[in-house]
Amino acid sequence: MTRLKQPFNILCMLVLMSVLLLACSSSNEPSAADQTSTPAPAASTDPAATTDPAAGNNTTAGAETRSYTDYMNHTVQIPTAPKRIVFVGETYGDLLALGLQAVGTATMMTANQIYEDQLQGVEDVGFPINLEKTLTLQPDLIIYADTDEADFEALSKIAPTVIFNTFAPLKERMQKLGDITGTTKEAEAWLADYTIKEAAMWAQLKSSGMKPGETASVFTYYPGDRLFVMAITGLSQVLYEENGFKPTPGVQAVLDQNKGFAEISLEVLSDYAGDRIFILNPTHDEAKASTDQLLKTEIWKNLPAVKNGQVYFQDIEKTSADATTRLWLLQRLPELLAAQ
Repeated sequence: MTRLKQPFNILCMLVLMSVLLLACSSSNEPSAADQTSTPAPAASTDPAATTDPAAGNNTTAGAETRSYTDYMNHTVQIPTAPKRIVFVGETYGDLLALGLQAVGTATMMTANQIYEDQLQGVEDVGFPINLEKTLTLQPDLIIYADTDEADFEALSKIAPTVIFNTFAPLKERMQKLGDITGTTKEAEAWLADYTIKEAAMWAQLKSSGMKPGETASVFTYYPGDRLFVMAITGLSQVLYEENGFKPTPGVQAVLDQNKGFAEISLEVLSDYAGDRIFILNPTHDEAKASTDQLLKTEIWKNLPAVKNGQVYFQDIEKTSADATTRLWLLQRLPELLAAQ
């Protein structure tokens, strides 16, 4: 199994159920009923791209191209300034943060996201990706978040195709995407702005009563009465920043394994529960019912965070890992904490 294929397909299947959860584990991934996301090597460690005036496969006639080596070590001739991008991955908000818009994407991955209303005119290429539809869009670059070699070969016959690791940490992912799309300056500017706003958010929270060393945990239910504690996900990535909340020892163990989440039993919930608890509201009815049942248990009621009124609820679709959502979460987190 290639490195991205299983978690990517898992994510897509769950978006079909309107349950998008950004976490990815390596070898201990749940079945196709789960959503995953995990960091990957930094963009700066990838092979450098070099300018090459030779025309790339199916690029616009006369367009300047360069040689680029992607995440899966494919060396591809890509346009230096792509104009018609097809982006298939669950972090479409990264493109928007760079001021870019694709001509096509898998809209099942953008449904109910905070930026969904910004995608007017973007064509749906489906997932699994529809090759005929993609061809009609006449892309000059395809950015694809699946490592299936057969897909890569088929798409490469339509336009230059690069495999993009949408599960990488935010900074590395934005730098890489900026490099691929010729928007390096925009990526660095966005990251600088994000860093400033992130620091301001934590300063605001600390001035509002957040104590040094406070811990936090994120939980959600999956269909099948499956309870998960989140580690490397959109919301958790915000919470566990250097100036932010600390993970509990149980959560830290999951982070140390570079896993997006861990399935736990209700009986050990207290081993993972922090001073503050965040519940990701699922959209699947079965998972909703499991969440409702959790809130009625004595185990839940006896957690310190519950007794202290430090429990927060957020719709799961609004906690994605893409740049646009991450920026939105910097505004949303203080609102959540202030509401209690």
